[in-house]
Amino acid sequence: MKVLFIGDVVGNIGCQFLQKKLPGLKREHGIDLTIVNGENSADGNGITSYSARQIFQAGADVITTGNHAFQRKTDLKIYENSCILRPANYGDACPGRGLTVCDLGSCRIAVLNLSGVLFMENLENPFSAADEMLKDLETNNIFVDFHAEATSEKRALGFYLAGKVTAVFGTHTHVQTADACILAEHTGYITDAGMTGVEDSVLGTDKQIALNRMRLHMPQKYREASGSCYLNGVIAEFEKKCGKCTKITPLIVR
Repeated sequence: MKVLFIGDVVGNIGCQFLQKKLPGLKREHGIDLTIVNGENSADGNGITSYSARQIFQAGADVITTGNHAFQRKTDLKIYENSCILRPANYGDACPGRGLTVCDLGSCRIAVLNLSGVLFMENLENPFSAADEMLKDLETNNIFVDFHAEATSEKRALGFYLAGKVTAVFGTHTHVQTADACILAEHTGYITDAGMTGVEDSVLGTDKQIALNRMRLHMPQKYREASGSCYLNGVIAEFEKKCGKCTKITPLIVR
């Protein structure tokens, strides 16, 4: 079986590009389940009911998020949908959930969303949160979106979960890494799946805005970039009976 994971979709332009490309990708590769990180899918970052609807209409089965999950306070009702996740280590007091299980008939697939804590918010320990979420799962097919800043923390969680989950996909830094591999002969891994949005940009932001902010250290109004887009993601092939990842393939579509 095959799971397609799409890295951070940035802004309305990224959503539109996803709608253009995702249906064909699913047909071409015979995808069984599609997971999309949508935490930057609204213009100005965060996720709204409108941007979530765009992502589902494109063909996503599950939407994951990250540190901007609650950026749009007027749209928190989206987390009543069990297929829209926020990081599990935000805790039970926050809206939504960090885990969902999809029943495909021939098998069940769990999707777990976690956030890193290094150089990010001081949340519950993601390693402990992972242990807690995994202990009662009744499926071996488990896919993790780890939304984290530090590559060291992503690698560490990958090794920690090796043999316990089917795949760990890193998100948040928006640049696809060249380290896709299978850990412990079981768990697919990549430090960052990349982003879906304008390629000629700084992580989806208008490059001149980003340059001015970094060069002049002066406040700049955030603005999404415009121009040609690309889609970054990963295809993980796995054995549904045991949850073992047999192949992981990075994907860049322009």
